[in-house]
Amino acid sequence: MPASPATSAIETADQRRAAWMAAAQAGDRIAYEKLLADSIPLIRAAARRQGVARDHVDDVVQETLITVDRVRHTYDPSRSYDAWLNAIASRRAIDALRSRGRRDSRELHDEFALDRHPDADDASAASERQQDAQRLRAAIDELPPGQREAVEQLGLRERTLAEASGQTGRSAGSLKVNLHRGLKSLRRHFNGEP
Repeated sequence: MPASPATSAIETADQRRAAWMAAAQAGDRIAYEKLLADSIPLIRAAARRQGVARDHVDDVVQETLITVDRVRHTYDPSRSYDAWLNAIASRRAIDALRSRGRRDSRELHDEFALDRHPDADDASAASERQQDAQRLRAAIDELPPGQREAVEQLGLRERTLAEASGQTGRSAGSLKVNLHRGLKSLRRHFNGEP
């Protein structure tokens, strides 16, 4: 049964690469450069078959080419170059997956981690905190006197109801009502509600 044209093309490409490898083993640098360039798509395909992420395929290509260079003397020109290369590329892909798995188990991958925990020494964070404090102070100053006094005594100075009552001369119930109303007004102010 004659081989199909597609099968013949594959065999011819494999045979061409096998011939280049044989020439490279004999010291032909140009054949070796052609072989390596022609091998890259095969390595990429092997890495993708193994499930290597797209952004790590180039790492597998590099590691495979380094391995090919190191072990090229072991290649038998009477055998398929593509199968030999595929075995090496598959091993390097598995190595990359294992390495990535170990690294992922040790590293935190949260795109919001920096936003949630900014550097304490970050100048922009300090400036932002200062601006927030100024906005809060201005909003508190706009509150009616009873609410402002309750927010300052109970919220900012963190006094107990008894301490705030003694300091202001207002009843605990009045302070609680004014604190509740003041906080509600501040929430509306910062949430942009009328």
